[in-house]
Formats: sequence, structure tokens, C-alpha cells
Amino acid sequence: MRRQTLWIVMSAVTVFLGTTATYADFVDDSQVQLKLRNFYLDRQLDQPDPTKPQDFGSWSQGITLDAKSGYAKIGSVNVGVDVLAQYALRLSGDRGDNDYVMPYDYNSKEQARDNLKVGATLKAKISQTELKVGEILPVSPVVHFDPSRQLLTTFEGAWLESKDLKNTKVTLGYLDGINARYENQVHDFGLWPNELNTDKGKVRVGDSESMLIAGVDYQITPELVASYFYADVDNIYRQNYLGFAFNKKLDGHNKIATHIRYFDNQNSGDAIYGEIDNQALSLKGAWTHDNHTIDVGYQQIFGDTGNVNAMFPTLSGWVPQPYLVNWSVASFIRKDERSWSLGYTYDFKDTVVKGLTVTARHYDGSNIQNNNGTRGKEQEDNLIVNYVVPEGKLKGLGFQWMYINVNYANVPGFVDLQENRVATTYSYRF
Repeated sequence: MRRQTLWIVMSAVTVFLGTTATYADFVDDSQVQLKLRNFYLDRQLDQPDPTKPQDFGSWSQGITLDAKSGYAKIGSVNVGVDVLAQYALRLSGDRGDNDYVMPYDYNSKEQARDNLKVGATLKAKISQTELKVGEILPVSPVVHFDPSRQLLTTFEGAWLESKDLKNTKVTLGYLDGINARYENQVHDFGLWPNELNTDKGKVRVGDSESMLIAGVDYQITPELVASYFYADVDNIYRQNYLGFAFNKKLDGHNKIATHIRYFDNQNSGDAIYGEIDNQALSLKGAWTHDNHTIDVGYQQIFGDTGNVNAMFPTLSGWVPQPYLVNWSVASFIRKDERSWSLGYTYDFKDTVVKGLTVTARHYDGSNIQNNNGTRGKEQEDNLIVNYVVPEGKLKGLGFQWMYINVNYANVPGFVDLQENRVATTYSYRF
């Protein structure tokens, strides 16, 4: 699809609906939010080479206008428009930003002062089938938007979801670009690592102009869901995903949530990143008893990926893969890697600090096959504190602190790090 044409069409529809009095539902059913987010990130590196950065980070204030219209009926089709305008202003001095919170110029070695991203989506709905065209925030096993930094990673294209079949959700997608969390323009698809890592000898091999997605989720029983998804990043890789999720409330005090997920990745078309033959198996179980939740995860990576790095294929722009149970800062996606995780969460919902949750989690990865034939390890510890004001005039005001500690053993090119992230959020609904 041509991006210029897409914007013209959406603008015309917006003007048409906005000036037609008979389409009252378009406005009356709209949802408009102004979201404020103050975000601080500080990463300290245990870097033995004094000529390389020892730390970096960013402190910024973000403001997002998230406007979702209602639907105006045109014949048998319900039509609407969504607009997402994101802006961030850096409040700290320029410390560099290799974790991509703000745009970073690798030639001048300078971080941008601010960042503005604007997107719009035309949506059309018939019964329980909805088509979105424009800016897309996909949630699926094969491609997922990224909310982990100040501004969102978004995509451009078309996305259809249908629930017209009983117990079934069908997903079809065509994406032709990505606007990464640290950028303000749409780019074609690439495979990480890319040209942003030239100091490690890693270079961009090529770009793909499109990504096709097809998937189905089927509710086998009230507790059991099966999912299959297929994706093809043209001329880079194609991916098959199969997953099962089982969730059950045992009684008034206990519930369990488990899933099994399997990915198979193969090179696609011209294979511009070389041969890819890579698989990942993930298993996770969580048990909640009243305010306590304990979760355990296991993950194993098989096969090879690309002619640059051997790991689970990841899109350029640091696109996350949260359907891998051990995805985190250390990622745990390297060749032959076996990893496990153990987490504990306490919800203070029945105490005087209602709205507070605390999570501690440990990740442990081993058996990493390095290019030099040796084996490496990586470990990560997280402490996450969330608090949302539950009532009163400040209801909805949120605070989050994340402490992250990553340690590597014999993983060339990577050093230990400690990171703090602090975020304050508030949303105002019009």
C-alpha cells in the first residue's frame, strides 16, 4: 500500500464523518485520553575498557493523546478513526542513549532533545469482524508493539480480527513498516543486529518491505485455548507458532495459569540475512493463592539464525518477543541456550497500601554456543515495584520502579550491567 494514499483516505473520512450531523455515535461513543509519563532510565556498565561508555540513560517527560472515535454507520459498515499523537521531551543532559529511549545520532554521538510521533488508523467493523488500516499496535505471538520505554513502537499496515465464528478468533495482517520506540519515522523491516552496532562488527544485510500474518485462537474448553500463527517477513524469515494456554480457578483462594509455546523459524525468499533454521520451546506455570503468586518458566533455543549472530530472529528496532517466557533485558535467545526463571509477586490489595504490587524474579541462562566454540552463561535479577492510587482525587496516578541486574559469563562483547527505571504515569479521560 502507498503511505501517502493511506493518509489522504483517512483524512477525507475524518472530515466527512466530522461534518455530518447524522453520525452522532462517531463522537458520542468516542474515548479520548491524555496520558502523561515521566520516565527515568539509568544503566551502569561494568565496562573494563575505559575508552567505551561506562553508563548511559535518559530522563524525559512524555505526553500522549490517544483518541478513539465511536462508529458511524455507512450502509452495513461501521466506520471510525483513531489518532495517536506521542511526544517526549528530554529533561536530562545528553548522556548518550544506547537503549533507545530518544532518537540518537551515531555520527554526531548526540541524543535528540525531543521526539514526536503521530499516527492515525481508519477502522471498519461488521458484526464481530474489524479491519484497521494505518497505524497498528499488534498484539500477537509473531509481532507485538513495545510499551517498555517512553514512546511506543508502532507498525503501519492493515490488521483484521474476526470473532464471528463460535469460540474462534481469526487474525490476518499485512504490515509494511515499523516506527521504533526511539524513532519518528516508518522504516522497512530488518533483522537485529543491524548497522547501529557497527562498533561490534555487525552490519545491516538488507531490508524487507512487508510482513504477512495469519493466525487463529480456538477456545477448546472454557479453560483451554489453542493458538496457531504464521508470519512471513519477506526475504528474511518465516515463522510458525503453536501454543496452548490453560487457566483455571480452583476455588475462592487458588488459581493456576499455564502455557506451552513453540516457535519454528526458517529463512524466507531471498534470505538476505542468510540461512535461518531456529526453534524455541517455552513453558510456564503460575499459581496464585490469595495475594501470593509464584511462577516458574523454562525455555530452550535450538538451531542457527543468520550469518551475523546465531539467535532467535528479532526485528530491528528492538521489537520485543513477550511470548518467549524468558524474554527480558538479557533476552535469553542465543544459540543452544537453556534458561529457567522463578518469580514471586505479592499484591497488597487487602492491606493499608492497596494498589501496591511487588515482584521479584530471577533468570538463569546457560549452554550458550559462542562463535569461538566456547559456552557462555547469562543471569538476570529483577525487582519491580508498582503502585497505583486506588481512590480519591489522585485515583489512577501510577508509580513504577524497576531494578535490573544482568551478569554475563564468557559471552563475548557483553558486560555486566545494573539498571534503574522509574516511571510516573497519569491518564486524564475527557
